[in-house]
Amino acid sequence: MRLATVLTPMSDENLQLAAQCGVTDVVHRYPGEDVAVLREAKRRIATFGMSLSVVEGYLPIENIKLGCDDGRELGLLKALIRQMAELDIRLLCYNFMAGTDWVRTRLDVPERGGAKVTAFDLREVDAAVRLGYRPADSRLDQLARELTPAKLWDQLERLLNGLLPVAEECGVTLAMHPDDPPLPELLGKPRIMHTVEGFERLIRLAPSPANAICFCQGTFAAMGVDIPVTIRRLGPHIKYVHFRDARGTRESFAETFHDNGPTDMAAAVRAYREVGFDGPMRPDHVPQMVGEDDGEPGYTMLGRLFAYGYMRGLMHATA
Repeated sequence: MRLATVLTPMSDENLQLAAQCGVTDVVHRYPGEDVAVLREAKRRIATFGMSLSVVEGYLPIENIKLGCDDGRELGLLKALIRQMAELDIRLLCYNFMAGTDWVRTRLDVPERGGAKVTAFDLREVDAAVRLGYRPADSRLDQLARELTPAKLWDQLERLLNGLLPVAEECGVTLAMHPDDPPLPELLGKPRIMHTVEGFERLIRLAPSPANAICFCQGTFAAMGVDIPVTIRRLGPHIKYVHFRDARGTRESFAETFHDNGPTDMAAAVRAYREVGFDGPMRPDHVPQMVGEDDGEPGYTMLGRLFAYGYMRGLMHATA
């Protein structure tokens, strides 16, 4: 397995800090239609001795989820896959949360030493803060509310039928991220990727080496499952890992320091080794530490530095 990271911002200082901490792989957000953006990012990251290996976030996919794509979004995703292959970027992470994205209701829950973490409580969902989410216009929002799980599965199958032949030809893997929080419905909109059984259905829906799973540990922890057991259960289909933890239930949880949650993280890493996982693993949301009040909750740098060291220690101890 390889230590990966997202960097916000992707400044020279943060790139150098990541490299100093032993990170090998860097994640990039959707760059738009111009392949020159990814090409320049790859060149720049390489100057710090790391590789650009994953694209995730802000993909042109919302109309596909809603079932109203006129072909433009599917075309953009096919073009992206071909651009990634040209640059030897082999993993595309996406989700199927229609009309929303990952949702939290608090950004400042105290963790160890007064660090701040994000949290979710279904009772407070009307005041939810949507992080990393660009709200759809009212028409698209209404379409999302009119969806059913069956329609979402149909749209997902249509997407996979359209993308997987291109992904297989190009040697690019699609990795599905779970719904966060993992609820069957949120803000009046149905969801389908919120159980282990849902991920098994995903794999059955389109058997292909290019159809894979992003195992977001914190989200699976909120489902209430045993993490090492579930890693073994989903096994070879896990091609990308978001390494984090959460305390609570799918209806009410708070994130934690990577070493301060309920999951046996060493057992999780041993399970990844047992199933042969050798892909990128990145720290996901991190606590906001002293002096970082102006940063983006969940994506500041000091907590990420702590996570790098903790994860490298687990990797070395379980080798």
